[in-house]
Amino acid sequence: MERVLGIGGYFLRAADPAALSSWYRDRLGLDADANGLWQQEAGPTVCATFESETEYFGARTQQSMLNFRVRDLDAMLAQLRAKGADVAEESQDMEGVGRFGWVTDPEGNRIELWQPA
Repeated sequence: MERVLGIGGYFLRAADPAALSSWYRDRLGLDADANGLWQQEAGPTVCATFESETEYFGARTQQSMLNFRVRDLDAMLAQLRAKGADVAEESQDMEGVGRFGWVTDPEGNRIELWQPA
């Protein structure tokens, strides 16, 4: 059986695509080129489904959620707050999995940040 090799991309609609791309670069350090190509570090990727009624993604209209791996969750959240980003006050520790925090981008998309265990 042929299998997928990994995540090949994630695409977002935006009222101002250039501004949203800049936000991801300036706030999260997502260093993509002019075509959106980003060479990420090797590591685990989770592909999971959630109940249709979940509130985990934030807004009920959001059908999917980006999850970015980070090296130091506390440092990333502090960096985001210092730059005025909409960062959730709570974070979550999951035994054997890691730590989680959330930020919402200027277009209202909730993003999960994950520091693997």
